[in-house]
Amino acid sequence: MNAISRSLGKLALILRRKRFRSDLDEEMAFHRAQAEKDFIARGMSEEEARYAAKRQFGNATLLHELSQAQVGFSAEAVMQDIRFSLRQLRKNPGFAVTAILILALGIAASVAIYAFVDAALIKPLPYNDPSRLAVLYESIPLGTKFHLSYLDYLDWKRENKVFSAFDVYEQQSLNEKTSEGLRQVVGARVTSGFFRTLGVKPILGRDFYDGEENPSAQRTLLLSYGAWQNSYGGDRHVLGKTLELDDVSYTIVGILPRAFSFAPAEPAEFWMIENPAKGCEKNRGCHNLYGIARLKPGVSFASALADIKTIAQKLEKQYPNSNRDQWAFLLPLDDVVVGDIRPILLVLLSGAGMLLLIAGINVASLLLVRSENRKREMTVRGALGASPRRLILQYTTEGMLLAVIGCALGTVCAQECMHILARLIPKDMLASMPYLNGLGLNAHVVEFAVVLTLLSGVLFAVLPLARVRFKDIREGLSEGGRGSAGVAWRRFGSNLVVLELATAMVLLVGAGLLGKSFYRLLHADIGLEPDHLATLQVSGSESSYNTDAKNIALARETVQQVRKLPGIVSVGLTSKLPIEDGDETSDFRIVGRPYHGEHNEVAFREVNADYLVTLKARLLAGRYFRDDEDKSKPGVVVINQTMARQYFGGMNAVGMQIRTGDKDPPMLIVGVISDLQEGQLDSAPRGAMYMPFNQHPMSQFALIVRSTQRVEDLLPSLEKSVHQVDPGLAIFDPQTMEQKIHDAPSTYLHRSSAWLVGGFAGIALLLGVVGLYGVIAYSVSQRTREIGVRMALGAARGSVYRLVLSEAGALIAIGVAAGLAASIVGAVLMRKLLFGVAAWDVPTLAGVAMLLASSALLASYLPAHRAASVSPADALRTE
Repeated sequence: MNAISRSLGKLALILRRKRFRSDLDEEMAFHRAQAEKDFIARGMSEEEARYAAKRQFGNATLLHELSQAQVGFSAEAVMQDIRFSLRQLRKNPGFAVTAILILALGIAASVAIYAFVDAALIKPLPYNDPSRLAVLYESIPLGTKFHLSYLDYLDWKRENKVFSAFDVYEQQSLNEKTSEGLRQVVGARVTSGFFRTLGVKPILGRDFYDGEENPSAQRTLLLSYGAWQNSYGGDRHVLGKTLELDDVSYTIVGILPRAFSFAPAEPAEFWMIENPAKGCEKNRGCHNLYGIARLKPGVSFASALADIKTIAQKLEKQYPNSNRDQWAFLLPLDDVVVGDIRPILLVLLSGAGMLLLIAGINVASLLLVRSENRKREMTVRGALGASPRRLILQYTTEGMLLAVIGCALGTVCAQECMHILARLIPKDMLASMPYLNGLGLNAHVVEFAVVLTLLSGVLFAVLPLARVRFKDIREGLSEGGRGSAGVAWRRFGSNLVVLELATAMVLLVGAGLLGKSFYRLLHADIGLEPDHLATLQVSGSESSYNTDAKNIALARETVQQVRKLPGIVSVGLTSKLPIEDGDETSDFRIVGRPYHGEHNEVAFREVNADYLVTLKARLLAGRYFRDDEDKSKPGVVVINQTMARQYFGGMNAVGMQIRTGDKDPPMLIVGVISDLQEGQLDSAPRGAMYMPFNQHPMSQFALIVRSTQRVEDLLPSLEKSVHQVDPGLAIFDPQTMEQKIHDAPSTYLHRSSAWLVGGFAGIALLLGVVGLYGVIAYSVSQRTREIGVRMALGAARGSVYRLVLSEAGALIAIGVAAGLAASIVGAVLMRKLLFGVAAWDVPTLAGVAMLLASSALLASYLPAHRAASVSPADALRTE
């Protein structure tokens, strides 16, 4: 019924409009006829009376428009304007296609990057009042964000005065026992109040109880929504079922919501209760946890940090052996979740905004030139009775239509760009970015696109209107849109070009610095040769490999089996691969030196005898390990160059002894190697020591294999070879060392920022050069008569070249100078993204300036050549 009513209403409106026009035409005809009769009665002829009546009656078209405006048929007028605008675009396909594509390009880049910014920086975290949540760390001389110990956590929780809730968590790699053997999964251990601190409730089952950490309590866990769907098919009867992780049986008691994610522990499938009975939890010097706390109402982050620092200082005095140089640090949770990606997103958003600015300037320039060409048309329409209001509506409609088409196309392209950019993120890194789930055209992104559309439409409507002088209709008819208007446009267009060139300069410098930074990162000395290296993670069941002898046997059999593969040069084994997070640190003391509670902390790795050889690490002093150095032999250790320099100064460290604890036996330093990159590529070298795997055996390790063959083809054979040792082993994360470097978070951030800003810069350079070409070409067209007169009076072609290129050169010089100043400011703001490059890197600034200037001059040469080739007679005849 509603649809029928609407249809009838539309039909009635159409009939009323037709009746109104018919009645208006009849009334106007009646008045004209009456006027004619009056003039004939005064003695005029019929023809004279008809023309006199028309003059008296006025412009019929104008009266029609005014009458319809009075009656209120604005919707019909808008539809007429839209149809007229579409005809205008069809009549000028070159202009229409160019303007729409340029605008769509700028909109697509801006909307796509804004979608990432919205997901990461604007959309609130899926917790109750997330702005009150903080992550807590213990700081050591190596850095500010390190694990805290369980016993320190208990003291912080008891003594703090600033938190309404305080819990801890740790991410863990786990072995799930299945019917097909072990499966490597990711889980997280948390204290009982963890989810209540976040404000998250299970959608099925229950949360952990207070006190459920008690060692005598049943081991329980909560499933993530994804694990519930993928492993159990969304079965609502899953509660109460058990599963075995790391040889411990757990009972499923709850299912977490679909929207829940916790980036610092992702991609965790299983959330287990923390076990304070573990050996590490009983040792204050063992650090394996991070804290999550909710601030009390009215407490600031600065106040909370001051409070926990006071507690840390108290603990340092109370436990000098374990807590010396152990400080406190705190960050808002949103900084932890998006801290690494925030700078790159802001840089990319700035780059996309600059590209949109250049695109808008170019389209505005096209519209201004077109308005000059249409000035006679608008003047004629005004002379025929079109009111200024009518012309303003027409310009506004054309501008909004152009903006809507360009923005619609750009938004569609942006959707695809989002998916492409998301696919470029390495899978492991994407798993730690749960906020990117559901990335797309949500309400915020659509609102942003609508705002861009409105702003573009207003800009495209206002600028041409500013060039129309409705009061000078007759002057416009006689001049046809030339003269002072052309001079004014040249000045305005010149200013736009300067802005374009300066913006392109900023983007080009940013791209150059980021590209140079990425090159330096890839060519940084990481202490190993990554080519022809393959890696594989191996994990055995702790129940099956529960003695040192079994672990050593597993490692040796695995190495021997892998060596049988063709092309294998050497096989290394380590507890942790390089180019990772740099965790696993240990305190140590130098035997024979007085100890005053110093906190000497370095990274430690358990490796086999061939590990350093396989990496081709450079031996600076001493020797490598021997395979027979097991627990029956004295403890030995190899240290890196940074540790030797930091703790042994100029002394030869080989032959000296260190120990990692009061009760641990001393270890003899047998060698010093060059630094291996034990953290991310952009992190500073850190001290590290390498101990024989056979003296510290374990059932979980990483293989690293050097081969003469193509290592990508080696990975499947490598997995099969390891499973021949034990089909129940969990095998995961096979990759080449080059792939590991390529997919590392630091590499991705530098690479993506360099490529994306570089892409923006290339497009900006193209648009800036095109804009300059348009201004110079228009300037030449406006000065055709002047150039013809000069050449007719004997001016050489060289002088014409100088005339045109000097005008272009001035614009280029101003644009490059302004761009250089803005570039240095922009580079300083993004200096955190730079690696090994200063913000004011002179070669980059000079190279970009030369590139931009030469490209712009080349674009200016074309209209200069055209001007110098014009015949004087032809040039004068054009006027």
